Amino acid sequence: MVGKVYVPPVKIQGIKTKLVSLISEEVDISDDTVWYEPFMGSGVVGLNLAPQRAVFADINPYVINLYQQIKLGNIDSYMVRGYLEREGKLLEKKDDRYYYEVRDRFNEYHNPLDFLFLNRSCFNGMIRFNKEYRFNVPYCHKPARFSKSYITKIVNQVKHLEEILKVNSWEFKCQSFEETISEAGENDFIYCDPPYIGRHVDYYDSWNEEQEIRLKDALFASKAKFMLSTWDENKYRKNEYIESVWGMCYKVNQEHFYFIGASEKNRNAMKEALLTNYDPDKSRNARSEEAEQISLESLIRQG
Repeated sequence: MVGKVYVPPVKIQGIKTKLVSLISEEVDISDDTVWYEPFMGSGVVGLNLAPQRAVFADINPYVINLYQQIKLGNIDSYMVRGYLEREGKLLEKKDDRYYYEVRDRFNEYHNPLDFLFLNRSCFNGMIRFNKEYRFNVPYCHKPARFSKSYITKIVNQVKHLEEILKVNSWEFKCQSFEETISEAGENDFIYCDPPYIGRHVDYYDSWNEEQEIRLKDALFASKAKFMLSTWDENKYRKNEYIESVWGMCYKVNQEHFYFIGASEKNRNAMKEALLTNYDPDKSRNARSEEAEQISLESLIRQG
């Protein structure tokens, strides 16, 4: 089970920070597993759980490019600090006028540091694009947006990612979920966090029943074990697709709050679901027995 949960540099709505511990208990991976994430988003799950080899993919080229540039060493924590300190002072001086200057600049040149700046100063941490794939999230007015402590927080997130990338073999790819899933082998593990169908979400691509079924077909055609994050129910309604599309899966639940709504009445508890093509209880017991056997063998050798 994961102890401390590390937060990635990219902020995104629906981030799975609060579910990382639960996911870590239910995944079934070994040392030779290649971890696949067809919907990388912020990458928080893989950042905390993935083994030495991993493939992170997304259709958003700007998220992928930011992580790829950190991997290549073209962007590092020292550079991020200098950039955010400089841009933060300009934002404090010009406020929303400068935010929209950076947004226009990013939409023309696609600088990954500008993307990070927009991601950490836009409204509600949204990542949203229009039909021309131009970033169009408005500014979030907040005094001292890039305070010294906030910059240090982001810098430390980048630094942690740098350290992981030095010792692990991770790939970042901009491609469809079908292509990513098709690359996984029978000893690999696929973790999917697609946009939640039937929910009001801001995403850079729409998500509908056709895509939900395509995802199901791709996962069941794969020989790999998989886990899918989705919503199960809230006090108003249930996710009908769990039965109609994912009825063959095992299900694990956890309830928590989403603090996304603008008003308190919209901030309600929702039951999350983890859907798998394997029995999590059986896998957990097998791992426990294996750990006990290894511990026993170690004691025997020491004795």
